[in-house]
Amino acid sequence: MIQRARIRGVLAPVVTPFKADLSPDEQRFVAHCKWLLSQNCGLAVFGTTSEGNSLAAEERATLLDALVAAGINTSRMMPGTGCCSITETVKLTAQAVKHGCAGVLMLPPFYYKSVTEEGLYRYFSEVVQRVGDTRLKIYLYHIPPVAVVGITTGLVERLLKSYPNAIAGMKDSSGDWNNTKTFLDAFGVRAGRAVSPDARSSSDPATDTQTTFDVFVGSESFLLAAMRNGGVGTISATANVNPAAIHKLYSEWTNAGADDQQAKLDVIRDVFGKKYPMISALKQAIAIYANDPAWRTVRPPLVELTAEQAKTLAAELKAIGFTVPGLLKR
Repeated sequence: MIQRARIRGVLAPVVTPFKADLSPDEQRFVAHCKWLLSQNCGLAVFGTTSEGNSLAAEERATLLDALVAAGINTSRMMPGTGCCSITETVKLTAQAVKHGCAGVLMLPPFYYKSVTEEGLYRYFSEVVQRVGDTRLKIYLYHIPPVAVVGITTGLVERLLKSYPNAIAGMKDSSGDWNNTKTFLDAFGVRAGRAVSPDARSSSDPATDTQTTFDVFVGSESFLLAAMRNGGVGTISATANVNPAAIHKLYSEWTNAGADDQQAKLDVIRDVFGKKYPMISALKQAIAIYANDPAWRTVRPPLVELTAEQAKTLAAELKAIGFTVPGLLKR
């Protein structure tokens, strides 16, 4: 079997549009995914920003089938499949593998707290064995601010030893650069990661396939630092609205001016993330720039921005000259 190229670059945890009755809006979802791909942005559907854990497993499965039916390139997809239930995780993961997705982003089971490394090892091991497909590529999802249950270097060591082909990497959404650097230092060199800037800056996901554990950062604020230390990209919420600029830094991180590019990305990130609930603010921005108020809808327990917040967000984005080039308008 020919080894499948690893996914690289910028991915968006794609925001999930909802209809007035709170059911997923397949038409808007597919359209947004197509736009993201046109901006050199991959699709980490059903992540945190996607309200993935507010979706039933059946809803995730239906939306994934809709993307495939629409001809979406599954080699640029990393669906979130992690659930507290092993049964649901296996079902969603097997579906993603069957469709040819480049990998799956997998939360640890997060309901029970203070679980042991042994318990987490057994969970991921069970998933790998039950899926039973050599094409499986799992990216472990470390997001302790939300899940509380996290991923440790010791757990990664054990999993790589047992399943070196299935455990492909991780997304670190700890928000702590020192934690990200720990994983990069622990696994980058040992994995034989190429250190050639040309290899890691390429937008072609077929390059640099020798790596066996890839680290994505959970915010573009750490993208430049990550690339300079052996990272492979970012899976970032704001890629939903700023994909081209983030991809530009990813592809040009060795160039002069990269630090200035990073600083500009940070300004935009701060507008969305420091004063407003991130998911609601991103959906409000899409509603504004697509001229489509239906995009504002979030599922409870999340709530939309207030009218005053929406007005302030629009003004702040205008003040920094923010645009969303090519976003489809209704």
